[in-house]
Amino acid sequence: MTPLSFEWQWNIEYTIFFGLLYIALGIIGAGLTVVVIKTVLQAFGFMRERHF
Repeated sequence: MTPLSFEWQWNIEYTIFFGLLYIALGIIGAGLTVVVIKTVLQAFGFMRERHF
């Protein structure tokens, strides 16, 4: 069952579960986006690799 199904009834449990799920997926997606952008910038030489 998905949130777009016509039988779907929003309960507080579904709201909490999907809210936390989408927050976690958003954090993972944002992290991957940052990594891809940094990798592309380093590959084209616009950003130097820093060693701490």
